[in-house]
Amino acid sequence: MLFMKEHVTKQARRAKEASRKLALVPLEIRNAALSAMADALEARQEEILEVNAKEVAAAKEKGTRINMIDRLTLTPKRIAGMAEGIRQVVELDDPTGKLDFETVRPNGLKIRRVRVPFGVVGIIYEARPNVTADAIALCIKSGNACVLRGGSEAVRTNKKIVDILREAAIEKGIPENAIEFISIIDRDAVVVMCRLRKLIDVIIPRGGVGLITRVIEHSTVPVIETGTGICHTFIDKTADFDMAIKICDNAKTQRPSVCNSMETLLIHKDIAEEFLPKVAATLIEKNVELRGDEACQKILPEMKPATEDDWATEYNDLILSIKIVADVDEAINHINKYSSEHSDAIITKDKENAAKFEQQVDSSTVYVNTSTRFTDGFEFGLGAEIGISTQKLHARGPMGLEALTTMKYLVESDGQIRG
Repeated sequence: MLFMKEHVTKQARRAKEASRKLALVPLEIRNAALSAMADALEARQEEILEVNAKEVAAAKEKGTRINMIDRLTLTPKRIAGMAEGIRQVVELDDPTGKLDFETVRPNGLKIRRVRVPFGVVGIIYEARPNVTADAIALCIKSGNACVLRGGSEAVRTNKKIVDILREAAIEKGIPENAIEFISIIDRDAVVVMCRLRKLIDVIIPRGGVGLITRVIEHSTVPVIETGTGICHTFIDKTADFDMAIKICDNAKTQRPSVCNSMETLLIHKDIAEEFLPKVAATLIEKNVELRGDEACQKILPEMKPATEDDWATEYNDLILSIKIVADVDEAINHINKYSSEHSDAIITKDKENAAKFEQQVDSSTVYVNTSTRFTDGFEFGLGAEIGISTQKLHARGPMGLEALTTMKYLVESDGQIRG
């Protein structure tokens, strides 16, 4: 334990020293480094895929759940997506030094507020190697050093990605220790990171409820909480059935292992007898296990019963809980009770109900006639994302570059003193 603490602390200290240098690196050098990093990912993808294939095989041998296997697995298409995400970050405006407030006081004080990097960002995440590239890109662009600690299932894949990106970044002028990766798989390494308050400025956990809870409970470093995704879709009585079925299919089956996939479907009672069998047929064809309340089971007796726990469960799998509700108000109340405040949607032609849903659903992202699968920094035009915040302080929803900056006030005068 002592060796691990010393090792992790040493890495964080190196990152802290590098962060002061990185904050002074001009935008053109940061952008050149990012472009080189994207090119390196694609040029050396075979190295990444070879390492990743071994870790995927090992995970399968251990009996790892299929949804976790999906998160762990890289393909040429996914690596190309990682590279494209980095290139999008290059095209984004530099958030550092951005002036967002300016005033001159009656006593002559000239006050400006500008955006500045945090310094060192710690990212703790599970079996999603794409997070490695996203996090590094956003940190470099925003002038932050980063300390990464990925899940044990993907430690070799993550280390290979880090090595490739770090090499490309250093060649273009990024400080050598601006990218640190903790390869220690002992879970206590997370606790050590969480207590390095003087060295790490903020920690962002990305993963399941267990990881996030562990970080929050142990951290003395400020945490930006990226919560689990218990996402809902409510089908209002005026909904277009074809649209609703297409959206439900996409939200549940396009990639069920991710946090923005639909976990609960709510259906207005006036259309339930007609709509439920239709949407169920589409979902069952995609091997989705349906769990319904009593009202649903009266329409489709073959459905499994939904328990109280189902409403509060993030499946990350081809499982869907379904409930029939009286109206939009009951739908909103159910969502606000069980939602993880991630992403929730209404399918409706009623503009008043849509507006009520948007106003009263207390989630980071609220959709009208749209799949919840769009809650993503790439889809929102933020380039890569550092995570999806479900808290209400500092940042909320998909977090891009600006979420990795804080504020600094700059005050000038001609010698004013306070009387």
